[in-house]
Amino acid sequence: MFGMGPWEILVILLIALLLFGAKRIPEIAQGLGKGITEFKRAVRDVQGEIENSVEASPPPASQNTVSPNPPSGSESPTKSP
Repeated sequence: MFGMGPWEILVILLIALLLFGAKRIPEIAQGLGKGITEFKRAVRDVQGEIENSVEASPPPASQNTVSPNPPSGSESPTKSP
């Protein structure tokens, strides 16, 4: 996990406990959880908007172009004498 062993994680948790106190850590974790949830919801909404705009946009207009080479066969135009 990020190149950190269990002892490094334990030291970080102990420092956080000393800095914020036992009562404040659950409040911080709850706020962090709500923030992550809100972020995920916003990402999902943006993805939905993008998908809807792609589905709703009309395909580009196809241009009917004449083939530079006429089809071979008896239907090719010929000059009358």
